[in-house]
Amino acid sequence: MPNLSLRHAIPSDAPIIAAHNVVLALETESKQLDPATVRRGTEAVLADPAKGFYLLAERAGQVVGQLLVTFEWSDWRNGCFWWIQSVYVAPAARRQGVYRALQAHLIAEARRAGNVCGLRLYVERHNLPAQATYRVLDLNPTAYEMYEMEL
Repeated sequence: MPNLSLRHAIPSDAPIIAAHNVVLALETESKQLDPATVRRGTEAVLADPAKGFYLLAERAGQVVGQLLVTFEWSDWRNGCFWWIQSVYVAPAARRQGVYRALQAHLIAEARRAGNVCGLRLYVERHNLPAQATYRVLDLNPTAYEMYEMEL
């Protein structure tokens, strides 16, 4: 995508990342999130690299895409999975290679890190457009089902 730059987020990016996350939850899962909670959660990641990091795509100084990476250690592989989360591309920038650029940049970073054994993400079961995008970019469904318990 022409004129697209990629970078890690910094603390001053928290408002736009949090706003995108609120829109993302509503668009993909019809969930109304509390903006103040999302803002604090975003700020927590930006303040503590052990929690993860955000990768941003910008065009003309505006954030047009984002993703969050969190970490899961695999004792089976003696390496770390990077979980891709909170993927958002602004509507006007969709279908223009923004996510493709974010993922390619992330793969290069993961290879340089040396201890990353794979990338993983989860996607809402009914979000078929996102699933199609991920498959085209060599992310494939696994044999695992996901279970959770909210506390």
